[in-house]
Amino acid sequence: MGHEIAMQIKLAKERNEKVAFILPVGPMGMYKWVVYFINAWKISCEHVYTFNMDEWADSEGNTLPADNTGAFKYAMEQALFNPLGELTVPENQRNFATKDNLPTYPAKIDALKAEGAKLILVYGIGRMCHIAFWEPQFAGEYASAAEWENAPYRIAAKIHPLTVEQNAFTSFKSRTTLVPCRANTIGPGLFLKADYAIGGADGTLGRGMQWQGMSLWMTLRHEKTPWITSTYIPTIPGKLFFLKDLAGPLEAECN
Repeated sequence: MGHEIAMQIKLAKERNEKVAFILPVGPMGMYKWVVYFINAWKISCEHVYTFNMDEWADSEGNTLPADNTGAFKYAMEQALFNPLGELTVPENQRNFATKDNLPTYPAKIDALKAEGAKLILVYGIGRMCHIAFWEPQFAGEYASAAEWENAPYRIAAKIHPLTVEQNAFTSFKSRTTLVPCRANTIGPGLFLKADYAIGGADGTLGRGMQWQGMSLWMTLRHEKTPWITSTYIPTIPGKLFFLKDLAGPLEAECN
């Protein structure tokens, strides 16, 4: 995934074009490879614009301070922006999903695309098949699929209980009570505008245990529906990287 992101930055530079990325906080290991290849190729990221897809929030949409180690902005600075050094993305071209800045995403992305910039979605597939924190239960609040598809973002979106559990496993050392119940997040009205998508599924836990196999299968096999957000992903050109164990067969076994 990291190499693919770096390649898209390189290709845009060679075309003398701007490029915009919708970025997740995870899998974080990909960013060290973005840094590796960008530094090896000595490519300035002055043409790159980034939009973090989500951020933990309280019930009013307030996010953690940027220097809090649990903040997504902090994570991105430590894993990507700071290690890039002089080649990094200019600060005024980095966007984070605060309650004030997230509503500016649609206009900023539209302006970049109008200038010929390619919009690239980088994503993981949630346990409940979310993309960003766009959860399945949101579908019940829209009159039609078309209305759902045009929704650009949510402030203080309610997180699905299984998403809380997923993040407890992957980010909070099993401490479920530390996982926020809300987040600011982009919606399909933004991620479906992507010209290219780079996805990843690495949800294995060892000893035959995993949490992401069924989510991956549903993403690739179920018909497109707002009730399963990730079923829209196969409609976007791109690449999806996944660990072999997640491809099945998904059968019970005793270890």
